[in-house]
Parts: sequence; structure tokens; C-alpha cells
Amino acid sequence: MNKFIYKKSAGITALSASMTDFTYKKHAHQEYAIGVTLRGIQEYNLDGSLQLSYQNGIMLFNPEQAHDGMAHDKTGLDYVMLYIEPQLLLEAIEKKDILRFSTPIVYDVRLEQRILSLSDAILGEKDEALCSELFLSLTESLIQTKLSTDDKKENALIRKAKDMLHADLEHVLKLDELSSELHLSKFQFIRLFKAHTGISPYQYFLNCKIERAKSLIEKNKDIYSAVAACGFVDLTHLNKHFKSVYGTTAFEYMSHLQ
Repeated sequence: MNKFIYKKSAGITALSASMTDFTYKKHAHQEYAIGVTLRGIQEYNLDGSLQLSYQNGIMLFNPEQAHDGMAHDKTGLDYVMLYIEPQLLLEAIEKKDILRFSTPIVYDVRLEQRILSLSDAILGEKDEALCSELFLSLTESLIQTKLSTDDKKENALIRKAKDMLHADLEHVLKLDELSSELHLSKFQFIRLFKAHTGISPYQYFLNCKIERAKSLIEKNKDIYSAVAACGFVDLTHLNKHFKSVYGTTAFEYMSHLQ
């Protein structure tokens, strides 16, 4: 049995998930993702190493950190996750520079309670003001122990490649054009991009299209304009890719937001 429920409030998306035989395709989010394993063991690959989050484990993902995800065994798992835009987190903690989680999984009762309070409030459709206050409490717990300044500057070529990919999401990915613009061969570019991001240019491009579609659905509540704006062939095409990253189809996701 696989079940994924999304709700959004105060600029934060909350997910309540139950998984038995579902596997997330390798992907990355533009947001920070912070979650708690409630039952079972969550297994995923992150930055080339296998991670296991046991019950009460707090999972911490940085923006654009590639990962997959599945239940470790056939008993399945339940978990909650919060997706937070980088700008929103920096505004709450009054910092300008992007900060990073230095460790992928922690066990911290106080932080866990604050994540659960906020996810319960968002999923329970409580007042937005309450959600904002609970978010601020959560960020205070994060600052104390979990966040550090990002001293790893992104490779300039990779940054330029990402900007070019983002600028042309409604079209087909033209690897030859992209790599010649960066003065690399196609294969040099694929190798370099994968080494720096953990995923291929095509998978990154597809993720960006899916994320763009998700934000357009949230904004306009119109699934078909998202299909067209993001260059998907049709709704079936979008639904298939959406499900591999979010566990639910784009159509189901829109119905959660109603």
C-alpha cells in the first residue's frame, strides 16, 4: 500500500507518506527537505553513500542534493517531510548565505517534535499564522546544531549549465548545443555534470520540468497549462514522471491542493 498526501501552507509543503513497494527515482529538489521516519526504515542513496533512517530518524536534505528512496524491507515505512524554499529558510534565520546540513540523518527529540508539530498543522489545514510560528520555532532548533555555512562554492561551469537548462524547460534538451556553449564535448559535459551533481544533465532537466509543473499547478490550479508550459507531450507523460519523484500523479497532487 502506497499513500502520499501533500498540503501547503505558509510557503511550506508537507508530505505524509506510507510506502511498501514504491521506489523514488533518483531526483533532487530545489528546496530544503526535512523529514521524520515514523515507522519502519527508510533507505536511500545520497552523495554516493547508502543511508538508513530508522524510526525517529530526522532526514536532512540540502537543495539540489540528488537522492532516491524506498522502504528498507517489506514491512514498509511511514514518514513525514517538509519542503522549504531556500529563501524562506534564510529569511526566517536572518542569514544571506545559503547554509547546508552537514549530516544527513540525526536523532534529536526536540527537533523531531517541532517537525511533527509543523507537519501536523499544515496537513491538518490549521491557520497559516500558526504554521508560520511553528516554522520559526523549527528553524531555531535547526540553527543550534544542524546548519553550517556552505563553504563549497559551486563550479562556475555547472552553475552556467544549470541556468541554461532552467531557461529552456519548454523545449527538448539539446546536449550538443549546451556542451558547445560551454566549450566541452558532449561526453565531457555529461561526465562533469554527473560528477558535480550526482545526476545526469537529462535527469536534472527532467526534474526541473517536473518542479516547474508542480509550482504552476500550485499557482494556477490548472494542470493542462502546466503540461504545455513545461513541454510534456500530454498529461499521461507528466503524470508518469511526476509520480516517479513525488509518489503521486500531477492530477492527484492538484486534488490535494483543492
